[in-house]
Amino acid sequence: MVEAKGLEIFEVGPCEDAYRMGFLIGQRFSNQIKSRLANDLILQNQLLPFAQTPEAQQLLQSLTENNRNKFPRYWEELIGTAEGSGVPVLQIILINFRKEILAFLPKMVINQGIDTPDDCSDVLVASESMAVVAHNEDANVALVGHAYLIKGTLLNGLSFIAYTYAGELPSCAFGLNSHGLAFTLNSVPPSESEIVAGGIGRNFISRDLLEAASIDDALCRIKSSEVSIGHSYNLIETRTRKISNVETASRNRVSVYEVGATPFFRANMYLHLQVDQVHDENSKTRQSKAAVLPKRSKEDFLSLLGDTDDPKYPIYMIGPLLYTLCTAVIDLDEQTLSIVEGNPRKGEISHIFSLCSKDFKMP
Repeated sequence: MVEAKGLEIFEVGPCEDAYRMGFLIGQRFSNQIKSRLANDLILQNQLLPFAQTPEAQQLLQSLTENNRNKFPRYWEELIGTAEGSGVPVLQIILINFRKEILAFLPKMVINQGIDTPDDCSDVLVASESMAVVAHNEDANVALVGHAYLIKGTLLNGLSFIAYTYAGELPSCAFGLNSHGLAFTLNSVPPSESEIVAGGIGRNFISRDLLEAASIDDALCRIKSSEVSIGHSYNLIETRTRKISNVETASRNRVSVYEVGATPFFRANMYLHLQVDQVHDENSKTRQSKAAVLPKRSKEDFLSLLGDTDDPKYPIYMIGPLLYTLCTAVIDLDEQTLSIVEGNPRKGEISHIFSLCSKDFKMP
């Protein structure tokens, strides 16, 4: 396990309960969580004012009850994070359900200059010569400096690594566990008619994936959740070199695409699940650009994810609203997860973890 100064890693657990794990995470990263909440314009200008309105009460109550009932441990972890960091529980709830709430804000409230979509890019392949997933973690510029790595160990002995946004459940980005299951995530934009109020939140499902034993187990966990909005999951089984892309939508709609020898690039559109979606010019531009770039080697993948040629919608983002926080590279032949900070073309690895070691440490 190699680490640089930029992205901090916190080892936590085993703890007597989920609340304690969340509390220790919140306590350790209290400053980052408080800073993130203060600088998050979506929270301050949209979610908090909306939360004080009568219209919000039923939505917040159903989100709370449904997610707490399905995932009581993760709910306790969330409450612990709030109390450990010393911030109001409501604010932690709002950032964890941001996507599930924003869809129901009155249209005049939403300022498009502030509410930018989460735009991640992935390129995946599983051929005889290589099996690689490379992922750009893109987010609102407010998240710069407000992410960390959690290495959690549970009472049952399972351990995981999770890239975590300050104040959110691990992980809304990417992670892996000691069962040999890894994942990266991409948001997708279902249209308003496709969204169901008060369903299971994406952050709770991805937290659950950190405990999945296999791709089949992960699929069961995804399918058993009545989601509010859609999401895309890249599931990786490190022992079998199997990679699947899973697209989901409300009303239990799921589509699975098995990644093979043809490199598969995805941005933030539904590609194989038939869902009415919002067309995002940023995502379409990245998808088109990736189609013409070379994808023959891992180096090509990193060069693609570092592409800045399009002045308005580059694949590698440096602001002003969207920013590539890091690039994760999962190599199933080397059995490593590498995290690159800065443009992946330069290949500056800040952390590297072993996929085949229970403690993720390199030999």
